[in-house]
Amino acid sequence: MNTFDQFRKKTRTWLEENCPPGARGPGPFHTGSSKIPLAHPDLDIWLERMVQKGWSVPTWPKEYGGAALTSKEYVALLEEMKALGARPPLINRGTTMVGPTILEFGNEEQKKRILPIIARGEGAWCQGYSEPGAGSDLASLLTTAVPDGDRYLINGQKIWTSDGHTSEWMFILVRTGVIEPKHEGISFFILNMNQPGVDTRPIQLISGGSHFCETFFDNAVADKRDMVGELNKGWTVGKRLLQHERSGMEMLVSGSTGQRQSNVVDVARKYCGEENDRITKQFRDPVISYEMNARALKLTQRRIVEESTDGKTPGAATSIMKVVSTDLEKMQTELMTSLRGTQGYGWEGNGFTQAELDGTRQFLRSRAASIYSGSNEIQRNIIAKRVLGLPD
Repeated sequence: MNTFDQFRKKTRTWLEENCPPGARGPGPFHTGSSKIPLAHPDLDIWLERMVQKGWSVPTWPKEYGGAALTSKEYVALLEEMKALGARPPLINRGTTMVGPTILEFGNEEQKKRILPIIARGEGAWCQGYSEPGAGSDLASLLTTAVPDGDRYLINGQKIWTSDGHTSEWMFILVRTGVIEPKHEGISFFILNMNQPGVDTRPIQLISGGSHFCETFFDNAVADKRDMVGELNKGWTVGKRLLQHERSGMEMLVSGSTGQRQSNVVDVARKYCGEENDRITKQFRDPVISYEMNARALKLTQRRIVEESTDGKTPGAATSIMKVVSTDLEKMQTELMTSLRGTQGYGWEGNGFTQAELDGTRQFLRSRAASIYSGSNEIQRNIIAKRVLGLPD
C-alpha cells in the first residue's frame, strides 16, 4: 500500500470514529456565528475535532490552523466525507473567501492573528462591497475611511450584505483616496461588526427570508493593522477575493458531502412516474440535460480547487464558473418546480410537504443568483476581455 492509499485508509477510519451522528446526513452546517443557535450540539463537537486535525481548513499551512494537505489528499478527504455522509465542519466566508485572500495579501502578523480565528470558527463573516450606487460598477463606491490616529473611521452604507445581522466580522472595501480614477483610492479592511457605529438591517425578500441586509456605518472603527494589502491598493485585493468567491470552492465542499438541497432525478421519479425503472420519456431529456451539466460543473470546480491548492491563484476563468453555476441553479429550481406540477407552487398549508414548500422558496431565491456576486452580464464582459482576449 503506497503512502496515498495509507492516507485515505487512515482518513476513512478517523472519520468513522470521530464524526458524531448529529453531523451526518443532510442538514445545516456550522457557520461559526454566535448569533444564531446551533441546529444540533454535535456540530460543535464535530468542528472541535476537525479543528484539532487541521481539517476545518485542510489545505492551509499548519502554522495558521490548517493541515497542509495536497490537492490530491484534500480531494480524498472530501470523497471520504461524502461516502460517510459527514457534513463540512465549517462553512462560511472566512474559510472560502477572506482566509485565502489574507494568505496571499496579508502580512505575517495578520496571518498569525486572523487565520487561526477563522480556522477555529470563532465568528461568521460578511462581505461589505455593494452600495446603493455601486453594484455592478463596484469601483464607484463612496463609503469612506478617514485616518484617526492608529485607526480609521468608516462612514457610509453597504447593501445586500449577506448574513450581516448574524456575522461578527466584515471584510469591506472603502474609499481612502481619490475618486478618479475610481479603481484607485480603495482600501480593504477587516471590520468588527459588534460595535456601536455599525447598524445592520435585514431586508425582506420575495422568498420570505431576510439574509440580505443593508448596513450603515457612523464613525465605525477599523484598526490600521486590519488593512489588508497596501493603502489605496485594495481594488487588487478585493478582485482576488471575488475570484475565490466565484471559484466554486464552497459549492464543491458542501456538494461533495451529500448536502444537495434536492435530487432532480428523485423528484422526477416521484412526481412524473417511471417506465421500466426509467423516468417517464417526456421528462427524461430535461432531467438528463441538467444532470450532465451538473456533473460537468462539479468536475470543473474540482479542477479549479486542485489548481488553487497547488499554488495557482484563481484567475478570470472563475467568471465562467459564476455564470455556469448560477444558470444551472436557476435551471435546477425551474425544472423541479415544473416536475412537481401544482405541488411546486405551494407557500403554506397542509396540502404540501415541507420539501415542496422549501422548493418554492428555493425557486424564488434562485432568481437573484445571476445578479449577486457580480451580475452574469458583467461576468460575460470579463470572460470576453480576459479569457477570450476580445477588444473593448
